[in-house]
Amino acid sequence: MKMKQVMAASLAAVMALAMTACGSDSSSNNSSSNDTTESKGTLIMATNAEFPPYEYHEGDAIVGIDAEIAQAIADKLGYELQIEDMAFESIIPAVTSGKASFGMAGMTIDEDRLLSVDFSDSYATGVQVVIVKEGSDITSVDDLFAEGANHTIGVQTGTTGDIYATGDIEEAGLGTIERFSKGADAVLALTQDKIDCVIIDNAPAKEFVAANEGLTILDSAYAEEDYAICFAKGSELTAEVNGALQELIADGTVQSIIDKYITAE
Repeated sequence: MKMKQVMAASLAAVMALAMTACGSDSSSNNSSSNDTTESKGTLIMATNAEFPPYEYHEGDAIVGIDAEIAQAIADKLGYELQIEDMAFESIIPAVTSGKASFGMAGMTIDEDRLLSVDFSDSYATGVQVVIVKEGSDITSVDDLFAEGANHTIGVQTGTTGDIYATGDIEEAGLGTIERFSKGADAVLALTQDKIDCVIIDNAPAKEFVAANEGLTILDSAYAEEDYAICFAKGSELTAEVNGALQELIADGTVQSIIDKYITAE
């Protein structure tokens, strides 16, 4: 109906007016039901689907906490949602270049990242933990900082685990950081005795330990952090998404999604 109106308008204004008058009721109804999606279009979410239970592959689909929260935000605001999987370190460049509308990948608000992007309010709290092999001489986080320490630590490139370990350990001369494109690759290296431990978020750490016999998580946390959504600097989308996010937090939607994937212990 809309295409016919545009074509008619291009031929003769009188015909366009006549068609509008004849179809005013149906056109108005169609506009009110479809314009929200048509006017706002599609949000592209940049993520790294190697971070269960926040985002991971289930067949051809990308699912998880972040995927469901993003979908709930898109639904509330009237957008379509498209999720693009990429290397974690490519997320911020994708957002700042406009290739993605926002980034959501268990991403922590960090001073360095704030130089490049804006963040929403936090929607979840994460804990960085240390995975070791059972019987490891690393029995607490303090062992990584002990005088004379010289461990090889695996991290996923660009994550806060990478950032923390680089500053706290590598730059302090207390060990060597081995960087991997996927958390799973770091864990595999640990099982093969190529590294001494892995620093990663607690939620995926539990998944990796459950799937790999002989691994354990240290009792003490390495760091605690808040997860948020990143946007290009000055993006009008920041306030819009943040408003929807706050409503979804207030009505319990966000917590119900988190509880679906992470059970209380």
